Amino acid sequence: MRRERQRPDQTDHLAGAAVDPSGLMDLLGVAAVLLEADGRIDMWSPQAEELFGYTHGEAVGRFAASLLLHPEHRDAAVTLFAEVMETGRGWAGAFPVRHKDGTTRMIEFRNMRLTDHLGDHYALGLATDRIALSQMERKLALSNRLVTQAPIGLAVLDTDLRYLAVNPALAGMHGRAEADHIGRPFREILAGAAFRDAEAVMRRVLDTGVPVVEQQVVGRTEADPENEHAWAVSIYRLEDHQGRVLGIVTVVVDVTDRYRAAERADRAQRRLRLIADGSARIGTTLEVERTARELADVLVPDLADMVAVDLLDSLLRTGRADPGDGPALLRAVATKTAYATDADRAIVPPGSLTTYHADHPASYCLRTRRPLLITHLDGGDLTRVATDPEAARQLARAGVHTDMAVPLIARDKVLGVMGLARARNPVPFDEDDLTLACELASSAALSIDNAVLHQHIRSAAETLQRSLLPQPPPRRPGLEVAVRYRPAQARSQVGGDWYDVIPLDDDRTALTVGDVMGSGIPAAATMGRLRTATSTLADLDLDPARILTHLDRITHTLDPYIATCVYAVYDPRRALLHVASAGHLPPVLVRAGGPPELLHLPTGTPLGVGGVPFETSAFAVEPGDRLVLYTDGLVETRNDPIDERLEALLRLLSPADRSTEETCDRLLEHLRHPAGHDDVALLIARARPLDTG
Repeated sequence: MRRERQRPDQTDHLAGAAVDPSGLMDLLGVAAVLLEADGRIDMWSPQAEELFGYTHGEAVGRFAASLLLHPEHRDAAVTLFAEVMETGRGWAGAFPVRHKDGTTRMIEFRNMRLTDHLGDHYALGLATDRIALSQMERKLALSNRLVTQAPIGLAVLDTDLRYLAVNPALAGMHGRAEADHIGRPFREILAGAAFRDAEAVMRRVLDTGVPVVEQQVVGRTEADPENEHAWAVSIYRLEDHQGRVLGIVTVVVDVTDRYRAAERADRAQRRLRLIADGSARIGTTLEVERTARELADVLVPDLADMVAVDLLDSLLRTGRADPGDGPALLRAVATKTAYATDADRAIVPPGSLTTYHADHPASYCLRTRRPLLITHLDGGDLTRVATDPEAARQLARAGVHTDMAVPLIARDKVLGVMGLARARNPVPFDEDDLTLACELASSAALSIDNAVLHQHIRSAAETLQRSLLPQPPPRRPGLEVAVRYRPAQARSQVGGDWYDVIPLDDDRTALTVGDVMGSGIPAAATMGRLRTATSTLADLDLDPARILTHLDRITHTLDPYIATCVYAVYDPRRALLHVASAGHLPPVLVRAGGPPELLHLPTGTPLGVGGVPFETSAFAVEPGDRLVLYTDGLVETRNDPIDERLEALLRLLSPADRSTEETCDRLLEHLRHPAGHDDVALLIARARPLDTG
């Protein structure tokens, strides 16, 4: 039988119209067998060789029934064959076939009758392994069930990232119908920066074949445009069994609940860190302004973009938090912004006094003792939180969109108010933020109240102490005297350092410097009692050692206080200096034209210890000689050895051409610690000719 060959122009036409084949037929391994009307094998495909085991030469020309069927199955097969050939109706089903190796295999057939141009009939059988076909059916059924019913979003996109298929779950996540996806590019369905990044990842997977598993994408879709959602996206390159790239598959799982839980946990951790940071950084000193600045430093930028702390002016002036009957007068003590902003000009600068209108959040806090949270600020709210219309415009230009006001309350009294706002941070304040701000404000308020109390007590003690010191020292024959007193700064309270210049008979002068151990008003009061006792005892014209003995007994009755003291008497007529020490640092004698020297005195014990005698030492003093008496606050530090500090004192006293006043200032400038941890009493006396006094 002659069959016509296809013309070259037809072949070329088909080749130009053809597309790449699907790999599914190859994957199934479909075999083709052509039988003549009498049942002989006329054609035998390579796939048939693989399926049945017989080569082309072994099969062609043989009767199919005798070659492929067991004897007990041949009659049934012949009947089916005859029906197909007579009626022309095809038959499909599975039939047991004998493989060349002797095993029996169930083969799935699709049989049909063919008729050529001469009217002759043939039977075409398409066959594949039943087991392989069943496996494919199960896989397809499983895939179909997963795609259509699984809550996981699935999509197939081509190499141009156009949607070929989406399942209902993914369509629901996107808020668009399944049909609305098909043929449309990814960037058209999902817009926004977060999805542009996802598209870049898809293209990388297409190029490299390296899958991306559970990459988190956060954004908004048409399904819920008001809220952000989070998805875990896995992307795989799709290839056929020949390695040809078909596109990508995306697997999308909505993890919004997990994302929000993690976000809440992260916020909780940040809050805990902020509270711990506040505990460590707020209230490091007993200084009101610094404590307020520390509070602002902790809050910006971790909680707010800008913070202002205002305190009642009455609290700072008198120590009493009394807002009065009218609008409260507040003093701005600290402000901070996270970055340069127009809002700077809308915030009352530190040191300024201000009153807020009745609707202002600060007024609300002072009036109700309750915090105020404004989640979203509109134009009217900006006018409410600003001091005036211009300030409202500046806040609007800065982008301020949320605000909080928190009262500063300690020991059941309102000290002031703290205002917080966000502009660059797009997230509005919420109740958790308000709770955190209130907790930090409560801790800071207690530190501020302690600092106010300390400052007023310290001021009272300093006032008391200064009132107990001679102001100014009396002019004495044969002496040029300069004195200084500097109270302690920073955390320390004012102490019990004192000096005195006491006139005696016969142009003599008693010079004394002492230090009561301790601080505050009690120490200052004890100092005053000792100074009074010293003045009284000096009138008895006693030897310095006897003076100290009596002071020791007096101090012993002032338990638990003890004190150190140097007591000296200068006699200009005899040019003699008599000195005794009670546990005090050694005086310095600077002789005219000579180097300064520490006077080696029997140190004795501090006043108040009792039972140890004191000794008096005598030194000749000529006009021009200087005597330097001081307390330990001048030379002692926390880190330097005392010997080194005393050497520094001697070096600074070496130039003898300065006046006593200039020498006092020089010593304080170079020796006293900048933080002023202890108070200082300093007395310098220069001997002068008696006839010039």
